[in-house]
Amino acid sequence: MKLNLQVTKVTIACIISLSVFNIKARAQEVITLQHAIDLALERNLNIKQAQFSEALSEENLKQSKYNLLPNLTAGPQASFNFGRNIDPSTNQFINQRIFALSGNVTSQVTLFQGGQLRNQIISNKLLLNVDRSNTAKIKNDLVLNVVTQYLQILTNQDLVTAAQQQIDVAKITVDRAQKNFDVGNQTLADLAQAKAQQSTADLNYTTAENQLELSVLTLKQYMEMPPATQISFEKPDISKFKQLATAFDPEEVLKTALAVNPDVGLAEARQKATAQDIKVARGNYYPSIVLFGQVGSNYSDARKLVSGIVPSGRTDTVGFVGGNIANPVTINGLDPVYSNYPFFKQLGDNFNQSVGISLQIPIFNRFSARTQVRKAKITNESAVVGVQLARNNLSKIIYQAVWDVQAANKKLQSTTQTFNANKEAFNVIQQRYNVGLVNSLDYNTSLTNLNKSQFDMINAQYELVFRNKVIDYYLGNPITL
Repeated sequence: MKLNLQVTKVTIACIISLSVFNIKARAQEVITLQHAIDLALERNLNIKQAQFSEALSEENLKQSKYNLLPNLTAGPQASFNFGRNIDPSTNQFINQRIFALSGNVTSQVTLFQGGQLRNQIISNKLLLNVDRSNTAKIKNDLVLNVVTQYLQILTNQDLVTAAQQQIDVAKITVDRAQKNFDVGNQTLADLAQAKAQQSTADLNYTTAENQLELSVLTLKQYMEMPPATQISFEKPDISKFKQLATAFDPEEVLKTALAVNPDVGLAEARQKATAQDIKVARGNYYPSIVLFGQVGSNYSDARKLVSGIVPSGRTDTVGFVGGNIANPVTINGLDPVYSNYPFFKQLGDNFNQSVGISLQIPIFNRFSARTQVRKAKITNESAVVGVQLARNNLSKIIYQAVWDVQAANKKLQSTTQTFNANKEAFNVIQQRYNVGLVNSLDYNTSLTNLNKSQFDMINAQYELVFRNKVIDYYLGNPITL
């Protein structure tokens, strides 16, 4: 009776301590499971990297579409020439300094290239789907990790609470053993056993607390949160999970999971992309047809404009009568009058255009086209195997998950029965111990069994919740507590 009163006082003290702790915890950020998932999805660096890859693939897709458009290039060129040169405007040899300016604008568009442009667009679309599937996979894996860690934190919190209760009971036991020893009702061995039990309880508490701190740190890392951040966790009512579904048809779960699982989706997207790469590689067997056009002009400061003629004062022979050099035909000589050739007029007079079609026929390219096609086929065959591996792996995981939830349910029932039995046994032994009918060894053994069964039951409770949530995860259902 006296011991029960002391236990009651300890319980009241624990309630007061927990109340004070709750008041302090209100100043901390309270993290719910959904909030933890949202923070992880928002901040996780692996997701950001996957999104960057997705953005790059999107730009590649845009560029493959732009490749259907004609290009346009300009090539201006200016030079100073010294000494004996060819005037680029007249193609005559002159011996003077020349400033020359030329340029052209060229455009070309691919009319046919073995279907490579169109097939590359399709391939880049599929590659974009691959990156999107990869991002979804990383997100789903992260959600499962967050849920796992959150439930581990809740488990460890309960284990810490149970370990603290063990310390409280152990202290009461040591105090009672000390008093009995002082009056000669118990031996020194009984007192030593009580103290050893208290040391074991202290060790269990330290271990549980360390596990709790480690699990909290791991969750903070998933959320990219500074380790020093003070947070607390919303604890659901564990009693509402007592009626969790534990009977699942693995084939039905697998059928649904195959349609929504990101691992399978990623493998299938990669396989489709590699199949399209074969068509792209085969395009190297075909000729390519390119339509091109060009306009250009040039300018030279050595070129002069003929603005008129003047008499030269000489006689020029223009022919012979009857072909006889003795009878020449002559006229009064004339000389041209030159003036500067204006820049823009010269560009206009020299303006030229061209248009044409270029055909390139691959005859022998050192088997590079054939090698590319063969490599693409091998990559595709590997991707096909990858899809089957993903399906087989998912099937194995689903069957294991269904068996795990059934085993967790049986484990919870067994540990609950063991805890209740140990609790009843301890209550009887405690009453007999209080009146001296049971020695300290039996008492401590019973207490140890009770403590262990309590830890086992707590772990089993959360394990069943976790196993059930794993099934929800593979079914594509939102995970909530």
